Amino acid sequence: MKSEALARVASACITAVLAAQPYSTWMTDSIMAINVPKTRYYTEATFYRGVEYVYNATHDEKYKWYLSSQIDAILTDNGSFVNWNPNSRQLDSIRVGETLLFLWGQMGEERYRNAIAFLHDELLAQKRTDEVAFWHKDPEYPNQQWLDGLFMGDTFYAHYTALFEPTNQTAWDDIVLQFDLMEKHCRDPKTGLLFHGYDQSHQREWADPVTGASPHLWDRGIGWYFMALLDVLDWLPQSHPGYEKLVNYFTSLAKALRKSWDCKQGGWWLVMDAPYPGMKGNYIESSGTAMFVTGFLKGMRKGFISRKEYEKFTLKAYDIMAAKFVGRNETSGALTWEGTVKVGSLSGNATYEYYIDQPIQRNMLNGVGPFIYASAEIEALRGQLQM
Repeated sequence: MKSEALARVASACITAVLAAQPYSTWMTDSIMAINVPKTRYYTEATFYRGVEYVYNATHDEKYKWYLSSQIDAILTDNGSFVNWNPNSRQLDSIRVGETLLFLWGQMGEERYRNAIAFLHDELLAQKRTDEVAFWHKDPEYPNQQWLDGLFMGDTFYAHYTALFEPTNQTAWDDIVLQFDLMEKHCRDPKTGLLFHGYDQSHQREWADPVTGASPHLWDRGIGWYFMALLDVLDWLPQSHPGYEKLVNYFTSLAKALRKSWDCKQGGWWLVMDAPYPGMKGNYIESSGTAMFVTGFLKGMRKGFISRKEYEKFTLKAYDIMAAKFVGRNETSGALTWEGTVKVGSLSGNATYEYYIDQPIQRNMLNGVGPFIYASAEIEALRGQLQM
């Protein structure tokens, strides 16, 4: 009995120690331990951005070397990508450029600089609509711009321009134009949210006959866009006429997202347009929820939205999200992330049934990454970490 009591005390002590860890480092360490595939795919790159957040907050070198080891596995010695497909250009492939920019800034290695230059050339070579929006993917999705693509391509485009071509007015205008076109075609006047994407040619079966927009408000697509606005504003010169415009896009979306939060369920629905919230098959989805919370937290930190107006709401949304979607392996103490839909695409008919039929995946990096971003932001706000 005594040994059992001691075991219970020891277990309680371990639990207390683990509970004292910031979620940002705890989740990052847990996911690093499960051997994330070494690829250039955007899902892994979304997680890598979370590792950057943690490195910047802790300055623990293990996080920088982890990113280096992951990226080195997909590059040759001169910075060429292993197994690059020259016959497919897609904005998703550009997302890893943000990790390369981080590593180049930290380590200054020429191969990283070469890979960065290659991705920049690939981005500018991407086909465009008649209005000059980047196609999301060539040749599969002609004349389509998706919300996802602003996070995948425009954030890298802005970061690259700020570092290497800061006086390139044409580039800055082009970056802002990508948001302008998305707003033109996809902002829903009823809710203030944005539809998942549009087809400028109006040829897709799902395209609205007037706007070309897809029919549904998908939470993760809106989340990609919400975060992209803030990340581009990190680099866009404040003197540029598009700066205040992007701030307004962000603040108006923040208002719409706050209004659409389900206070009873503690998050945001996968399909957000009426009458689908609460409908059979729909559910509170974790990646979009984490992206929205990230946006509110960073938006407050940057001064774009008022802490007086948003802080209490955002802290509550974060705490409910963590309680709802963070799991833990009681044996190892490692965290898991639950409730993230694996994929959402405009490759098919874009119906409600399509979105709700996609599988939910544990530790899906598109949800893990944004939860780490949100955790690092909130831990800084609460004084646990420095930003």
